[in-house]
Amino acid sequence: MKVTVSATGTLKPVNQVDVGTEVSGIISEVLVDFNDSVKKGQILARLDASKLQAQKLQSEASLEVAKAEHLKAQTDVKDAKSNLERLKKAYQLSNGKVPAKQDLDSAEAKYQVALAQVEVAKADIIRAKAVLEANISELAKATIYSPITGIVLNRSVEAGQTVAASLQAPVLFTLAENLTNMMLYVSVDEADVGQITEAQWAEFMVDAYPDKTFPAQITQVRFAPQTENGVVTYQCLLKVDNSDLLLRPGMTATADILVHDEQDVLLVPNAALRFTPSQPQDSLSEPKRPRAGRNEQSSILSKLFPRPGRGGNRGSRSSADPVKPEAAKVWILQNGRSLPVSVQPGASDGINTRIISGDLKPGLQVIVGMIQEAK
Repeated sequence: MKVTVSATGTLKPVNQVDVGTEVSGIISEVLVDFNDSVKKGQILARLDASKLQAQKLQSEASLEVAKAEHLKAQTDVKDAKSNLERLKKAYQLSNGKVPAKQDLDSAEAKYQVALAQVEVAKADIIRAKAVLEANISELAKATIYSPITGIVLNRSVEAGQTVAASLQAPVLFTLAENLTNMMLYVSVDEADVGQITEAQWAEFMVDAYPDKTFPAQITQVRFAPQTENGVVTYQCLLKVDNSDLLLRPGMTATADILVHDEQDVLLVPNAALRFTPSQPQDSLSEPKRPRAGRNEQSSILSKLFPRPGRGGNRGSRSSADPVKPEAAKVWILQNGRSLPVSVQPGASDGINTRIISGDLKPGLQVIVGMIQEAK
């Protein structure tokens, strides 16, 4: 007996990447189209880079100016140092008479200012280099490369289109890394998720191939709940082999997950577990006999269908009601009489239920319903 849990979901690639751009501009060239195979590092599109190229040249010029300012600052340091040393020597030879102390202090200050200008020039060089590197980076981003090897699922840009990346990077292409292996994302009801574990096998169908089933295997059962219209479900991931490329991303699938596979077990129809006789009006499968009087007919039927005791199940349940895994009764037909047998039901596949324990034996006739003879 095989017990399955049904769930619906959507097929998705194992790895799907949205390719965008961090710079704004006009698309000058688009080199790929839908369903094209691309390799990692392949050029997908180019933006008009004339403005970025001009900014790069401007940054290079600023860097050269900063370097020149640094050389000038170094020359000023040498002049200021030479002048200071000359004045100090004269001050020593004249025993402090020439030059004046104020002139000596002024030369010392100029020397310190020249040293500071060298440091400022160094900082200007570092800043100019940083701006140049940023412009080079933006210029490189004007060419859109493929980050993975895969297939182009979607192209949302045309040549001549303007893209703006002021707030967030616009998506230009959607790539799937490998469609020969896909993932099926299904939502399992909270009442069934306790039966789902990793490595369980499943079969699913898609509308595109109604006569074909595809195998899949559970790889992950997520703990995060998903609530929609008051219904709580949990997402399960199944890996799918799509070597023949029949399946496509976005297809809706209906999966049957195998949770129990039991062999050589005692089964009874679910209808037998739901059946309980209540004031029967006719025999079950007895040959037709001459009509008896009402009292005699009542006596015969009461022998065929004895009324259940107070602990029995009164009335009958709908065939849609699930069979609960608690002690139950099955009515059997033996020697023309209906007799109750206590059983312990187990797992059900929706049609039959496994009997775990009880006095029910293989081959016994169980009652699933009764037909009332027309008067």
